[in-house]
Amino acid sequence: MPADFTFQQYQQELTDGRLTATVCGKCETYTTPPQAVCRNCGGTDTKITEIVKKGTIRTFTVIRVGPEGTQPPYIVALVETQDGPWVMGNLLVTDPGKIGPEIIGKEVEISSQVVKGDIYAIENLNVLTFSLV
Repeated sequence: MPADFTFQQYQQELTDGRLTATVCGKCETYTTPPQAVCRNCGGTDTKITEIVKKGTIRTFTVIRVGPEGTQPPYIVALVETQDGPWVMGNLLVTDPGKIGPEIIGKEVEISSQVVKGDIYAIENLNVLTFSLV
């Protein structure tokens, strides 16, 4: 991975509508957010690439008591992307209280939205969001 690829650049990629990852030149494993070392084999021959913004819900939880500044209930889901890496984000649904295990295995579109920083984050950040297909 280029040493000059920063978290701010990853955030800009999300702002521009792209989901970036590193792909390992040795084992072809994708990792997102991009990292200098392959999460599978430890290889350092990695390059930045854009990955498909589609995936499958593997698990989720309904947050009913959230951190200061949030508006529960909301859903945090773990999604396996079509290119392989798993990512965490918010599932956008109209009524989180009515969601159950039937959403596991459902396909989603991946995007992002800006979330206002709280007392632990000094700036606003893009976070991944998922919409049921």
